[in-house]
Amino acid sequence: MLERLDAAGIRRWADLGLEALRRHRAEIDALNVFPVPDGDTGTNLFLTFESAAGALHEAGAELDLRATVRTFAHGALLGARGNSGIILSQLVRGFSEALGAVEHVGTTVTQNELLVTAFRRAAESAYAAVADPREGTVLTVARAAADAVAALGPGTSLEALVTAAADGASDALARTPEQLDVLARAGVVDAGGRGLVVILDALVETVTGVRRDPGPSAPPIPWDVHEMDEGGGAYEVMYLLDSVDAAVHTLRARLADLGDSVVVVGGAGLWNVHVHADDVGAAIEAGIEAGRPHRIRVTDLRQEAAERRAAEHPTGRTVVAVAHGPGTAALLDAAGAVVVRATANVAPSTAELLDGVHRAATAEVVLLPSDSDIRPVAEAAAEKARAEGIRISVVPTRSIVQTLAAVAVHDPTAPYADDVVAMTRAAAATRYGGVSVASREAFTSAGTCHVGDVLGIVEGDVVEIGETVEDVGVRVLSRLLSTGGELVTMIRGDDADESTTTAVTRRLRREHHGVEIVAYDGGQPFWPLILGVE
Repeated sequence: MLERLDAAGIRRWADLGLEALRRHRAEIDALNVFPVPDGDTGTNLFLTFESAAGALHEAGAELDLRATVRTFAHGALLGARGNSGIILSQLVRGFSEALGAVEHVGTTVTQNELLVTAFRRAAESAYAAVADPREGTVLTVARAAADAVAALGPGTSLEALVTAAADGASDALARTPEQLDVLARAGVVDAGGRGLVVILDALVETVTGVRRDPGPSAPPIPWDVHEMDEGGGAYEVMYLLDSVDAAVHTLRARLADLGDSVVVVGGAGLWNVHVHADDVGAAIEAGIEAGRPHRIRVTDLRQEAAERRAAEHPTGRTVVAVAHGPGTAALLDAAGAVVVRATANVAPSTAELLDGVHRAATAEVVLLPSDSDIRPVAEAAAEKARAEGIRISVVPTRSIVQTLAAVAVHDPTAPYADDVVAMTRAAAATRYGGVSVASREAFTSAGTCHVGDVLGIVEGDVVEIGETVEDVGVRVLSRLLSTGGELVTMIRGDDADESTTTAVTRRLRREHHGVEIVAYDGGQPFWPLILGVE
């Protein structure tokens, strides 16, 4: 039982909240009929909270409460996804601003004062961020939590405070269909509000150590209900914006004229902007007038609706992957992937990747480019495939070892979003490098190289210069393993034989005990070794 909410408590809440959203993601997605029935509220809340929790893990456990809550809020802002995710990031920001005012929540008086302020500021910040706030949404649920805490008297325990907030939110959630007609017609509660209740239940578990009853799962919703009220803007436009605070009020009003579901959150010069609009260019131009937009993302909401309908009658899912050598092509083919073969120094074209998607002949496709330079071509192919009604995602693998890691966790029986998330995580968890030979003299980050020098490369940067593939390969892998790792993958190219990988394996095992090492004959040109560490 926690008696005060300190930095460790916030980190524990982040982990428990993320796990709770993972459990309830599909349920919350099924509830999503407002403001756009795109069935992704649970996923967006999960990804937003994952970004916030991830920022805490990257920062380490040495931060005090003030730095912890600021890091938590900044991570949520940068990773906010969709309308619901942006509102959640603002709730986290408001809550964190109040808690960050002191070193820790200690006495019962401080608990009351700070937590009342924290819940109140969270609700007010979220209302202020939405251009057209509606009752019966997550905003209503957040305000009810704040009201429940404010009603408590002095001397209330931390357990009673957080329990009151969660109970108040849950009661308000149950009443949302009475406040929003589209919810009443669908027979569901608000999806964003349900997500907030899940997060507050996780806060209760953080303080008490007891998991609250999550309640019944959402009933299945027919797609004709999901298609109600799809008359808003055709495109979801999101971007981060570097701007002075004074320009944001004008921006919010301008976006409200252009579309609906306008949410602008942030502060101190960095904002996250969201709008549903028909004119994508005008929505982005409004951001340019206010400051510097970046990380711009545009989603065709009508296409998402078509993908949902297709997902109700799935006809299979296939991985389409790029391979640079016959060996890796054979590995991918054996794993059930459709292989697009890249030739020496020539990346596959959009047409070739699209041909791979067509050869897959399934309603759902996951596309793995295996090279950062191929990613733009893969995205262009995916856009054309979506126009044909194919549900497709690009997992941005930057090396063949990341592609192999993603294929290893591919599960065609899992829900599509779960499968894509799992493959993306597996790829991101694989650090990659390689060994090549210099074809010309050049200045690198490791010094000047000459023709014939053996180069060690980690994630695109030259970090080693040596004389043999074996020596440089060992040094590159030692760098990759310096931050930990359990599995080493070596892929031999045309210019390396089995004796090279055997020698590297023998030396590596002497220096790094307990690491599993596998080697494959990839047959790729120009790269005697491609290396990965998971």
